[in-house]
Amino acid sequence: MTTPSPDQLRICVVGDELAAGVGDPKGLGWLGRVTARTHAPSLTMVFPLAVPGETTTALSARWEGEFNRRASSDASVDQRIVVALGRSDLAAGLTLARSRLNLANILDVADDRRIPAFVVGPPPGLTADRDRLGELSAAFADVANRRRVPYVDTFTPLVNHEQWLGDLAANGSVYPGQAGYGLMAWLVLHTGWYRWLGLPDDEASGT
Repeated sequence: MTTPSPDQLRICVVGDELAAGVGDPKGLGWLGRVTARTHAPSLTMVFPLAVPGETTTALSARWEGEFNRRASSDASVDQRIVVALGRSDLAAGLTLARSRLNLANILDVADDRRIPAFVVGPPPGLTADRDRLGELSAAFADVANRRRVPYVDTFTPLVNHEQWLGDLAANGSVYPGQAGYGLMAWLVLHTGWYRWLGLPDDEASGT
C-alpha cells in the first residue's frame, strides 16, 4: 500500500449541478477554473461531488459520508471541504430558518472534526425568485461569518452583471456558460481562496 505524501492536499467539493459545471461547453465550470489557478506546492486532489437539484437538507445528510470515503487515515494529509450551495431550497419550499440550520449543521460538524471549510453561495438566475435568492444568500453568509468560515457571495456581484445575465439568457436562463462560470471562478479566487489554502494572495493576480 502506498503511503500518502505528507504534503498532500485533498479537497472535497459538495453541492448541486452548478458545482459540476453543467452548461459549460468546456466542461470546466467554476471549479475546474479555480483548480487550474491553484498552484499549491503539495499534491492536490480535488473531488467534485455533485447531486443535481440537491437542497441543503439533502446535502447536510450526505456530505460527511461522501467526505469519509475520500479521506485519508494519515493525519499529515491536509483534508478540506468546499460547500457549494445552489438554489434548490427555494424550489423545495424550505424556510430561511431551515436553510440556515442545515448549513450550520454542516459547518459545525466540520469544525468538530477539524476539517477546514469554505462556502460558495448560490448565484442569481433570471427568475422572479431573485429577491428571495438574495435573502437566502445573505442568510448563508451570516451563518458562515458567525463561524469565521470564508463565504463567497456570488449573488450580489452578479445579480445585475450584464455579462452574467447575457450568458444565462444565451444558455437557457438556468445555468451559466463559459463566461458565467469564469465570473464565478474569479469571485472565488478573489474572496479568500488563497488565504484559506495558506497561499500568497498575489496568486490571484492576473486572473
